[in-house]
Amino acid sequence: MAIYTLPELPYDYAALQPVIDAKIIELHHDKHHAAYVKGANDTLEQLAEARDKDQWGAINGLEKNLAFHLSGHILHSIYWQNMTGDGGGEPLDKDGVGELADAIAESFGSFEKFKAQLTKASATTQGSGWGVLAYEQVSGRLIVEQVYDHQGNVGQGSVPILVFDAWEHAFYLQYKNQKVDFIDAMWQVVNWQDVAKRYAAAKERGNTLLLVP
Repeated sequence: MAIYTLPELPYDYAALQPVIDAKIIELHHDKHHAAYVKGANDTLEQLAEARDKDQWGAINGLEKNLAFHLSGHILHSIYWQNMTGDGGGEPLDKDGVGELADAIAESFGSFEKFKAQLTKASATTQGSGWGVLAYEQVSGRLIVEQVYDHQGNVGQGSVPILVFDAWEHAFYLQYKNQKVDFIDAMWQVVNWQDVAKRYAAAKERGNTLLLVP
């Protein structure tokens, strides 16, 4: 029985045009994301078989595969919700996302400084990866991370609340090799209501990593 399932898109394929073409959304969701879901479920089955047979020769590869596919599934699930056809701009108090706006200003100095950092981090991720705005539990601050592949180069326990997919399959059909242009365009479809909800939920959890005896 499958543990992970592919979530439905919260909009139709063409909802993010002209920023992201409908064909890209269809292939990205129905093929690429679906492959990560299948990969995570297949790896769990292979790990169960390894436990049953007490055979651990492939353990390193299986653990790496699980991290890769599971992280790919989680990041893509956030990615779809992070975007909307009537999004963009910046988070403002008048739109009910003032707490997020204040946190961004406190953590980065200003929205423009934050935007510049996340844009640069996303556009310069070497190879395949993501640019991520995350809530870091220990400090209670927002940080920007470059996530290599789906799972590398991240701080343990940081909670992603806004993700920019910088893999070529996210943009190549439309933007060719101009990743910077794609990242710049992504700001037009950011769903700040969704990001604000994720920030509030992460903050509500507090620091659950370093428990006091």
